[in-house]
Amino acid sequence: MDAKQYLMQKSKEVDGAIKSFIPDEEPMRLIEASRQYPYAGGKRMRPAIVLAACGAVGGDKSKAVPLAVAIEYIHNFTLIHDDYMDGDEMRRGMKTIHVGYDMPTAILAGDALFAKAYQIIAELDIPSDNMRGILKFVSKAVWDLARGQQFDIENEHQLVSEERYTETIFLKTSVLFAAAAAGGALVGNASPEVVEAINKYALDMGLGFQMFDDYLGIAGDSSKTGKSVGNDLRKGKCTLMVTYTLENLKDEAKLAKFKSILGNMNATEEEVREGMQIMKDIGAIEYNKKAAEDKIASAKSYLSILPDSEDKEFMLALADYAINREV
Repeated sequence: MDAKQYLMQKSKEVDGAIKSFIPDEEPMRLIEASRQYPYAGGKRMRPAIVLAACGAVGGDKSKAVPLAVAIEYIHNFTLIHDDYMDGDEMRRGMKTIHVGYDMPTAILAGDALFAKAYQIIAELDIPSDNMRGILKFVSKAVWDLARGQQFDIENEHQLVSEERYTETIFLKTSVLFAAAAAGGALVGNASPEVVEAINKYALDMGLGFQMFDDYLGIAGDSSKTGKSVGNDLRKGKCTLMVTYTLENLKDEAKLAKFKSILGNMNATEEEVREGMQIMKDIGAIEYNKKAAEDKIASAKSYLSILPDSEDKEFMLALADYAINREV
């Protein structure tokens, strides 16, 4: 199965629903700001996971559509706040909310999406026990996202361990994938054992996805990723490649050079290329890629509990797509 094509198909299926839950209300400036990111599209991976997990356990996917919307709203709420914290000026070819509107409106737009997501979840047509399970997964995910974002801020411009890096991306990326997957399974009335397996699938897939995302930031094609290759070095971003390099590079001169580039926003293109070459020579880039592949293999193994179906096939293909994409 072509996961990218399937994602495009699912995106079209949920786009209408995503655009149906935020009514025209005053003040329209806040409404328009709240709509900008979720209405702009994107990979829609999280909504697709909700629907696939529900279908894979034999559930009615139409009942999972509202949850798919709620998860996408939560994802976009975090993007609005992240963009402000990171000082990013563009997303999906548009000015970020805090730039296009202003900082107070951006904060309120994120808060509004967060509140709307919970309103949608509260109206799901499912048994109360399953509703409580979904609220548990989603609430824990949002709490962990905040922890992960703070870790990410604290990790910049300092040496952190591989364990700290992994914990950070687990909190920043994996937990919302898992809330989507486990939530979809609960809408489908799956057994606790199946919900747990699908949850673990998504947690490992999220780790592999983020590790590969970091890899693309160094080894990707900037014309396709839309990001300046190597710019993560200038930002001092903590990645598995960076932690591996700092922990294993024994050449003092090269280590000093690498540290002088890491986190230096004024580093030249030549210096950035040199930093990337240092990581490549020590095996850090390949180490990162292999770690991502291992997480995806682990993720797929958890799906053996499910019977064969098109939705299961998509979940397997999505895991492969996480480490075989160009953007």
